[in-house]
Amino acid sequence: MGMSISPTVAPSPSLSPRQRAWRRFRANRLGFWSLVVFCTLVVISLGAELVSNDRPLVVRYEGQTYFPMFKDYPETTFGGDFQTPADYLDPYVRQRITEGGNWALYTLNPYGPQTLNYFAKAPNPSGPSRDNWLGTDDRGRDLLAQLIYGFRVSVLFGMALTVVGVALGVAAGAIQGFFGGKTDLAFQRFIEIWGSMPELYLLIIFSAVFAPSIALLLVLLSLFGWMGLSDYVRAEFLRNRQLDYVKAARALGVKNGQIIWRHILPNSMTPVVTFLPFRMGAAILALTSLDFLGLGVPPGTPSLGELLSQGKNNIDAWWISIFTFAVLVTTLLLLTFMGDALRDALDPRKQ
Repeated sequence: MGMSISPTVAPSPSLSPRQRAWRRFRANRLGFWSLVVFCTLVVISLGAELVSNDRPLVVRYEGQTYFPMFKDYPETTFGGDFQTPADYLDPYVRQRITEGGNWALYTLNPYGPQTLNYFAKAPNPSGPSRDNWLGTDDRGRDLLAQLIYGFRVSVLFGMALTVVGVALGVAAGAIQGFFGGKTDLAFQRFIEIWGSMPELYLLIIFSAVFAPSIALLLVLLSLFGWMGLSDYVRAEFLRNRQLDYVKAARALGVKNGQIIWRHILPNSMTPVVTFLPFRMGAAILALTSLDFLGLGVPPGTPSLGELLSQGKNNIDAWWISIFTFAVLVTTLLLLTFMGDALRDALDPRKQ
């Protein structure tokens, strides 16, 4: 009995190239679900104050409604003795706002990134418990809150550094590839000189001269993060500028800026889009490494690199290293899977 072979189903001609690319991306289940999980984690971290906070979302006390997340209330508001801001982890304050028909709505994790639990039963750093699900660090701060807020800082910094680096890299590569000749040669020599500068030494020098800040770190890393992408954009422009539609636009008197922006650039964005997840992963890893060395974000800012440094200094507190390393590896794996799926979806050889 002969074996029948089913014919290959050709893509529908009504679908645009973007729709076909999206279908190929969704067909990669690992990459697609990595995108879903990563977006979910980002959304949760953006609303971190609604998930992990040492202040209740709403307090109903003696017929009045209070919103401690948006306003500081003194302890005397809830029957205390002091005019200082209420400590909602204090057992006395908790008892006052939950007895006699009063109630309070707390977040899922009742700790903020800088919250020190002065009423903890174990010395710091303490292991996972009912009060602190993932334990505390060496300062007594809740590790789960540190990871949630530190993940948000890392992701937002990675996005910002990726956007700035892509903008600079695309601009430099477009100018090199479109004009070519002496312009391309001058840019290449500049990139060779600029790329040979010791980036880590410059970061150490500027960290010693200026006060550490996320903005300063973003500027310094952006000065060097665009060179790798500019090579790919330059190659695309060198290839596309020789095509017939570009020559026709030149013959019609279209200005160079319009040719670059409207004709060549849209057809040269495949390597840019493909490398976005990988560049973002590299930016997150760079921030974590600098924080680990003490050259990153200002002190007091939630940071994955600082937690890894604490884990190194407190070998017996295994939970700090294990949970922080798990968050960092999971983030990088999700971005890598997304990048692989995006590369396959945009590959013209895979229809």
